[in-house]
Amino acid sequence: MALLDLLGRRWQLRILWELRGSPLKFRPLQAACGELSPTIVNRRLAELKAARLVEPSAEGYRLTRLGRDFEAAFAPLYGWSKAWSETVGAEREK
Repeated sequence: MALLDLLGRRWQLRILWELRGSPLKFRPLQAACGELSPTIVNRRLAELKAARLVEPSAEGYRLTRLGRDFEAAFAPLYGWSKAWSETVGAEREK
């Protein structure tokens, strides 16, 4: 349940999503999140670091091994959400 509480906080999943491909420095990460306020980015990164999903590196912030494991676990849900979105979109067009 603690993980759901953490990931249910606004912007947590977005930050993890933006870090999925490669590390990002603070400003590019902020921009990728739609110019989210620096305070919120810092707060969310601190929470994700405490949960050991994200870590700072020379290249910026990156997913830890646990973060990459989460990414792999999240992939089926992402695939399902794309199919759901296409289905709902097609139904709305009718």
